[in-house]
Amino acid sequence: MSESILITGCSSGIGHHVAHALQTRGYRVFATARNEEDIARLNSEGLETLYLEYADSDSIRSTANHVLEQTDGKLYALFNNGAYGQPGAVEDLSREALTAQFEANFFGWHELTCALLPSMRQQQRGRIIQNSSVLGFAAMAYRGAYNASKFAIEGLTDTLRLELQGSGVHVSLIEPGPIVSKFRDNGYKIFNKYINADKSIHKEAYEGMIRRLTTEGPVAPFTLPPDAVHVKVLHALESKRPKARYYVTKPTWFMGITKRFLSTRQMDRVLMKAGGGGKR
Repeated sequence: MSESILITGCSSGIGHHVAHALQTRGYRVFATARNEEDIARLNSEGLETLYLEYADSDSIRSTANHVLEQTDGKLYALFNNGAYGQPGAVEDLSREALTAQFEANFFGWHELTCALLPSMRQQQRGRIIQNSSVLGFAAMAYRGAYNASKFAIEGLTDTLRLELQGSGVHVSLIEPGPIVSKFRDNGYKIFNKYINADKSIHKEAYEGMIRRLTTEGPVAPFTLPPDAVHVKVLHALESKRPKARYYVTKPTWFMGITKRFLSTRQMDRVLMKAGGGGKR
């Protein structure tokens, strides 16, 4: 049997590209999506596709049980990728908005990982790959909910990596910067759901942010195609010594390096300019 991998969030962007690329390479790919239309489309593309909703424990258990049954309990890898970004100033974020963000970007990832870990421990081999972000270690204005969820997943993943030492299960973080995807489209939809821009003190900043979210095509310098992430995922899967972290895109490298040497005050100025302060 070829190596098997479960990849979440495959309807578009990174997940979609990586799923097809790994299947072409010979992996047995279990792809997930939330919408029936996307599941049908992915199946028609030749991917073995499952329904998964990170906010639903029953869905997580069902997905985990299915892939373990299909692989005789020998799933090789998990790529937690499905996520979204809730735009908005921290003071405009309701408890409901933050809860929804963490259900999708943190709690669901944790629950799915824990459901699959026992089988990996038993076979004494496996790979867990978490798709984080440059915003998992460098916070930017008006991205507080997403920043918080990614900072949290990085802390949890670092701890898990330490706890799995000697188990044969390797854990890696992928930290992309700007990648071509539907991330901004989805962010604009969720912004309108939870944020009342007209009644916010940040209304002027939101106007610029909305222009950025609704602009077609890349808006950030050095935006790369999803294949840039696939290259890092492949190394995390196949290297005998996978890295703990994989930077993707020049902005991630820049932020990683500058954070080591600049003071907090200096770094704040860099982050405000890089993030546009919500004004671009």
